[in-house]
Amino acid sequence: MTHCALTLARMTAARPIRFFHRGAIRSVSGLQPTTTVLQYLREQAHQCGTKEGCAEGDCGACTVMVGELAADGQAVALRNVNACIQFLPMLDGKALLTVEDLGSSRDLNPVQQALVSCHASQCGFCTPGFAMTLQTLYERHQDDGTRPSRQQLADDLSGNLCRCTGYRPLLDAGERMFDLPVRRLDRAPLVQALQTLAADAPLTYESPARDGGAQRVHAPQSIQSLAALYEAQPKARLVAGATDVGLWVNKQHRDLGEVILLGRVAALNQISRDNGLLRIGAGVALEDAWAALVAEVPELRELWLRFASPPVRHAGTLGGNIANGSPIGDGAPALMALDAEVVLRRGERQRRMPLASFYLDYMKNAMEAGEFLEALEVPLASPTTARRLRAYKISKRYDSDISALCAVLSVRVDQGRVEQARLVFGGMAAIVKRAAAAEAAMLGQPWTETTVAAAAQALSQDFQPLTDLRASADYRLRVAANLLRRFWLETRDDAPLAPQAVSVWRLGAHASPARPTPNTPGVQP
Repeated sequence: MTHCALTLARMTAARPIRFFHRGAIRSVSGLQPTTTVLQYLREQAHQCGTKEGCAEGDCGACTVMVGELAADGQAVALRNVNACIQFLPMLDGKALLTVEDLGSSRDLNPVQQALVSCHASQCGFCTPGFAMTLQTLYERHQDDGTRPSRQQLADDLSGNLCRCTGYRPLLDAGERMFDLPVRRLDRAPLVQALQTLAADAPLTYESPARDGGAQRVHAPQSIQSLAALYEAQPKARLVAGATDVGLWVNKQHRDLGEVILLGRVAALNQISRDNGLLRIGAGVALEDAWAALVAEVPELRELWLRFASPPVRHAGTLGGNIANGSPIGDGAPALMALDAEVVLRRGERQRRMPLASFYLDYMKNAMEAGEFLEALEVPLASPTTARRLRAYKISKRYDSDISALCAVLSVRVDQGRVEQARLVFGGMAAIVKRAAAAEAAMLGQPWTETTVAAAAQALSQDFQPLTDLRASADYRLRVAANLLRRFWLETRDDAPLAPQAVSVWRLGAHASPARPTPNTPGVQP
């Protein structure tokens, strides 16, 4: 038997989905693979504290906490995610915590007591989601011994919406919970259960399909198994965080067919710095991937903060964002401006190409059948590189909104002249792409207002944007030109603000970056 056939044979032995919930390891079978965690909780586990609001990962009413075994195998990492767009098989090998795992009505824990004391609940529908997000950040800050600022609390709560109470008492509760006697979740049972689950064979889950056949989900744990499986089944659907695919099922009622989950492939979840490259595995969560990027390029901080919400960034992946190829995705403009390359794999073969060449047309890319995105590689700039870079996102809402236009602009100026230009726009065409004519208008020219005006004029040669619900074509072209001028104003040699002053936010090891201006409802300047 060949290695490929042997690998596939080992993965075809179906078993139940196994995860830790409510004090015990649960084994689930017989449910559709696209059953969401929210549906399981309410309909099978009869744990109805978790609510359904939007069913698309926007409102946060369904927020739960998911625990995974840390790299050392002795601790548990906890993150809040949206249960409405997480498929149940994605819980395999993990721990699920819900509002029922907090204190009881007779014995409130600090989060619950703070919500009561600060009158932070009115109709109560959104309250369980707020409680779980607050519990997650409470645990995180108890871990690192820090206390979040009010703005950091607002940033952490940006994925939870409240229609009636308003945000001031919720932020009050976030501050108050740290004043109460410390009472943390008992992690010992979680660690023990996760260590037990880690010994399970890779998941292959099978259930009856509506057409009388069978639906299968595979969750390989090695890059070799994934490559062999996908090469043999190139029509299977690859799913990482399901933050987009979950909506295909919830809103479009699409049949995903055979599914391959990427979350357990260790090699896809690694970040490394070597030989002048930052390598981000395709399965690295958005939160961790953006943290790594911002550590190298601080000018990307605000774009990180405004990329979806924390629960979405905890579940979704940067590789998924790039492979999905949405023309309004915010990851591609940043990476393209940094001259990133994609690492593609099919079976044992690996190849690289510039991200700028990866997208061919609307939602079409250069990957072959059976080929998948393995990693993203970003060249690390030398400390002496005179790169000037800014990232701008234009949207109707500040937090958790889709871009009408995203621009990441970078130039390298030597002796007053532009020797390199990377002007990348999302939302201006069927794909994210560089503005070639605008770049050409800059190259070799002095870094002056006249040069920038010529580049702005050339944008009409690069883009013929669409008019849609987010913005008109004229608006997009005008804003793109205005952003070029703003870029020059912020980075010219006699700029009114030094480059360091444009991004003045501080970032703790595990803290959300604070935004420069308080735009969350209920937060006063």
